[in-house]
Amino acid sequence: MKDNWFKNNWLYLLLLFAVISAIMALNTSDFFYKSGSAGVGILIILIINFRKTKQPNDTWMIIGAFIFSIVGDWFMSNKLGDTMMFSKGIALFFIAHLGYLGFALVNGKIKWRFTLIILIAYLLFFFLLLSPSIDDKILRYAGLIYLLISCLTFGSSMGIKGDTVFKWAYIFGIFLIVFSDTIIALTEFLGYTELDFIILPTYYLAHISITYSLIRRENL
Repeated sequence: MKDNWFKNNWLYLLLLFAVISAIMALNTSDFFYKSGSAGVGILIILIINFRKTKQPNDTWMIIGAFIFSIVGDWFMSNKLGDTMMFSKGIALFFIAHLGYLGFALVNGKIKWRFTLIILIAYLLFFFLLLSPSIDDKILRYAGLIYLLISCLTFGSSMGIKGDTVFKWAYIFGIFLIVFSDTIIALTEFLGYTELDFIILPTYYLAHISITYSLIRRENL
């Protein structure tokens, strides 16, 4: 009985290392811990893939998304006011979004009405608040393109089909990424630095939630 429980749930226990790494990252500046939530997620997904006779193709998109997120986070962590470093970070997170988007589309379809509502809201946010505060033209265009892919990713996540827990854990993870990015925009461009404390916890929890969703799907 215990052996059977461990066989079905040990990946959840492994996910605790992502939680521990996230906690350590919030208390240190060590990039090893900062990359841990995505890094442990990659390890778990690889285990899921290679213990199957037929490897699922869709999970490789999440692995790619996590890898680009780690590299993008490195650029963001070392930007030190450098606009190009910030833009490169946005570009890498954009590629990560393509992975999240692709996974969602393979497992469902985009919810266009929801996407349109979110897109209109964020375009108003961008053009009325963010754009006037961004002097660098390249950064302005990068931010707009990133906003568009974020809305598409969120809309596609809402259309995922499957187990309720798997679906909503994935949606919650994507929501947290979009939310974290919104807070970054508010702090970087509008000066709401008092919101800084929200960015990293939501970012790490997003990786944990997405990984949890894939473990859930694996154990069904």
